[in-house]
Amino acid sequence: MNRQQISEVLSDYNPKEVKIGVLGSHSALEMGHGAKQEGFEVVVVCQKGREKTYAKHYKNLFDHVLILDKFSDIIKEENQAKLRRLNTIFVPNRSFSVYTGYDNIEQKFKVPLLGNRFMLRSEERNVPNNQYDLIVRAGLNLPKIFSSPEEIDRLAIVKVPEKTRSIERAFFYASSPEEFKKRSEERIKKGIIDREDLNEAIIEEYVVGAKFNANYFYSPITNEIDLLGFDRRIQTNLDGVLDLPADEQLEAKLPTQNVEIGHTGATMRESQIEKIFDAGEKFVETCKKEYPPGIIGLFALQGAMNKNLEFYIFDVSPRIPGCPCVEPTSPYMKYKYGMAVGPGRRVAMEIKAAVAENKLEMIVT
Repeated sequence: MNRQQISEVLSDYNPKEVKIGVLGSHSALEMGHGAKQEGFEVVVVCQKGREKTYAKHYKNLFDHVLILDKFSDIIKEENQAKLRRLNTIFVPNRSFSVYTGYDNIEQKFKVPLLGNRFMLRSEERNVPNNQYDLIVRAGLNLPKIFSSPEEIDRLAIVKVPEKTRSIERAFFYASSPEEFKKRSEERIKKGIIDREDLNEAIIEEYVVGAKFNANYFYSPITNEIDLLGFDRRIQTNLDGVLDLPADEQLEAKLPTQNVEIGHTGATMRESQIEKIFDAGEKFVETCKKEYPPGIIGLFALQGAMNKNLEFYIFDVSPRIPGCPCVEPTSPYMKYKYGMAVGPGRRVAMEIKAAVAENKLEMIVT
């Protein structure tokens, strides 16, 4: 699906009737709230059995609810046609990538996306030109990646999908090849991970430092980058295990799984903020070269600040980060805009500016 095809779709849109669309999962509430703040109607695409959050409990945020048997049905032409008739600008989140599939998004989804649909695939670490490649080419700090368990010579984190829920990751830690073997076998026996998936696991140096997810917005209209703020992850069952006293952790011998269940807000020491902007700007410029037209809109660099105040990046979200907590907890957008601005509102502000300046084509693919 090239930009010319999307441009043709846009040519049939009524700019005064543009609506913001999102898949009913991950960060749809944030997108709905932000759109309403800027006066847009909102389209939410839900899966049957998972629609009550959007169609009942927060129905005030959504003007048009499209309920499908399964999320992947969004690719069916009749459903795409409904979105186009509503003049929908769709905003991709992680659930959209997972349930719709990259091939479908890149080749068959003929609805304008706010963002770069061809960058979504780079989130996967086992594809060419992936997030690790982009981090390195941007000249940013990346933890050492071990090509095999035999190379492990320091504390490492092993990133492997859960056996029953591949969307979740059953991370574990190892400081040596022997420890890798012992801990991986324990998880295979308990049915947490699969041996085949383990063979494809990413083994990454564990950066000892304070964790920060840095959330950004890049505007092709102004060529400016915004720092929306920082968040940190709440994970199960990791947080539950860490709540136990150390001796009971050892006695319980519970494998941690790092399943993300929520986020908390955070701020960073002001003297370090320039580093965060610098990292975001370098990443944006690299993406323009590697994935033209590059990053559009929201993205996040997840990392850790070590004791030497070096920011190491180990995860990239080239779409809406799952961080609705940044609007009430982060002051950085308030400093720039004179008011609190969350991810959803920043998206809506960009679409409003693009409509007003007749520049919608600049912000969609």
